[in-house]
Amino acid sequence: MNEFTAPRQQSTTESPRLAPRHPWNRYVAMGDSFTEGIGDPEPSSPGGYRGWADRVAEELSRDQDDFCYANLAIRGRLLGQILGEQLEPALSLKPDLISISAGGNDLIRPGSDPDILAESLDAAVATMTAAGATVLLFNGPDIRDTPVLGKVRGRVAIYNENLRTIAARHDAIVADMWSLRQLNDPQMWAGDRLHFAPLGHHTIAIMALNALNVPHTLVPRLPTPLPPQRWQTARAGDLVWAREFLVPWVLRRLRHQSSGDGITPKRPIPGPVFGPGVLPGVLPGAND
Repeated sequence: MNEFTAPRQQSTTESPRLAPRHPWNRYVAMGDSFTEGIGDPEPSSPGGYRGWADRVAEELSRDQDDFCYANLAIRGRLLGQILGEQLEPALSLKPDLISISAGGNDLIRPGSDPDILAESLDAAVATMTAAGATVLLFNGPDIRDTPVLGKVRGRVAIYNENLRTIAARHDAIVADMWSLRQLNDPQMWAGDRLHFAPLGHHTIAIMALNALNVPHTLVPRLPTPLPPQRWQTARAGDLVWAREFLVPWVLRRLRHQSSGDGITPKRPIPGPVFGPGVLPGVLPGAND
């Protein structure tokens, strides 16, 4: 055996490279207030909100120095607006992973048709996958016991079934919020009862990472048990909620206004993710 045929010996001082935990390096999130992170305030995050998408990006970025994340979501946007305003910019960023949660604001409006909405989304997902991106679709949660939103539960269920068909057709991944029964706890929801609280966003981030089959550091959190509440107290809370959140929401609908008027995307350009209060060089999510 000569020097040309002898097997090469690995240096005992050379550390083997760890296999990557996932195949993505460039993640773009599309959507409305849910993806923007409303209900999960965080002053140190761009736009002042964190949310499930930021949490997912923080985990995806661990151990991957070249990972970049953009979030184009804007509160109040309808499906047509999301596709019209965010799809082209998202594709121009050359992502290999795109998440989209859209249609929820349409479904709560009278006369909305979940089948027509799904047709528009189907064409958009086809465009995303044709561009080479893995697509993560979010279906709607089971809002049976949620005030206001519970009235459109049937439309959400139909839309969810359409999403499964879209995912199967285009080899997309479904983040299944309908099956996430933890979201039935009131503490998962923000005070406006329309958006998720930090606990809800944290729980959804875990579900999304599991759907992507990505190992992560997030640990499930349980709601703090609440003391029994007298009906008079609950009724007073309902009246405060109606005055502070429901009435303004109805007025915006009547005036054809949106909570997203004048709002711009919080992360329009892909960049590194460090997480709230985490310095560069410190593993994101370590203190989550």
